[in-house]
Amino acid sequence: MCDCTNESNTTSTSRRTVLAVAAAAAAATAAVPLLGSSSAVAATSTTSTAASSTGLSVTLLGTNGGPPPLATRYGISSALTVNGKTYVVDCGRGAVTQYLRAGLSMPALSGIFLTHLHADHIVDYYSFPMLSAGVAGVQGFQTPIDVYGPGSAGIASTVTGAPGLLPGTVEMTKLAGQAYAASPTFFMTEHAGIDPATMLNVHDVLPPSSAGASATNSAPAMAPFTVMENDDMKVTAVLVPHGAVFPAYAYRFDTDNGSVVFSGDTAPTPNIITLAAGADVLVHEALYPAGLASLGLPQALIDHILSVHTDVADLGRIAAEAGVRTLLATHISPGQSTAVSDTTWRSLLRDSARTAGFGGPMMLGTDLLNLPVRRRKTT
Repeated sequence: MCDCTNESNTTSTSRRTVLAVAAAAAAATAAVPLLGSSSAVAATSTTSTAASSTGLSVTLLGTNGGPPPLATRYGISSALTVNGKTYVVDCGRGAVTQYLRAGLSMPALSGIFLTHLHADHIVDYYSFPMLSAGVAGVQGFQTPIDVYGPGSAGIASTVTGAPGLLPGTVEMTKLAGQAYAASPTFFMTEHAGIDPATMLNVHDVLPPSSAGASATNSAPAMAPFTVMENDDMKVTAVLVPHGAVFPAYAYRFDTDNGSVVFSGDTAPTPNIITLAAGADVLVHEALYPAGLASLGLPQALIDHILSVHTDVADLGRIAAEAGVRTLLATHISPGQSTAVSDTTWRSLLRDSARTAGFGGPMMLGTDLLNLPVRRRKTT
């Protein structure tokens, strides 16, 4: 395991050239809402289009917003498949099960990205290596994968029994390995397993010092910085405001076949507009305050939740200002269909687009939805 700086790696000239051209085109069209259509299918283990050996697709593994579990939506988690390699973004409840239900290839798992360290985004993170690392066949991966997640907030823990500074992703992974050490020890004693930590290359993602960010200034206006780069894609990030959480990130994935941005959990912020400029797909969280009120939550709690998340009514404006091609809503809150039906959510998304003058598709995320992504045509 290692710490991650924001220095980029060397990649192929052809991919860099394509991305440079795409960036120029995106800049030219960033402020213009685009008309278009997108098709999506529900992925299954027998019909998924998510594991194609070429191209780009997004699969929503789980779409629930918040830690309390639901029977009707799995925890927040998404998968991006690029040229047959799959990268998981956040690992909410049931992410491993949903990964397989979506028909995604566990041997093709190539990386994990964590937007922030709230429980509903990381609870199934260590399940990937603990259950699948080194496992033969379609249920496991044999090649070490890279993990990118927030570094330490640099502030003290208030949890009894966990003194000291809050751990970042590297230290959290180390502590998870210690907590679950009994299982691999027993398996290795019987020559039937490996230490799952040996299959992870973990990187703490820290914002550039020039951003001037801290736990008390968690998401200042900033330019995107590079997290990683390889032959298939370049990943950049910005800080986003999410209450007391620091650091919390949104990630952008640029590939030869298109660009996808994941907002993570965030209140409305210009940083998302900057990061998502001209993207083909913006996967963004969605909150409906009236739906929370229907659950009987106290108004003070609803006001707090709204201050750290994004009202669905704002999504059309965000999509229009960023000039994205398609907006895909996830981290649905409230996720209970008894509180807000899918029909109501779709109506809210249409109203948001209409109010903002956004002409692109506004899609409601559902568990196992698979969306093929194609780069917008330029003239």
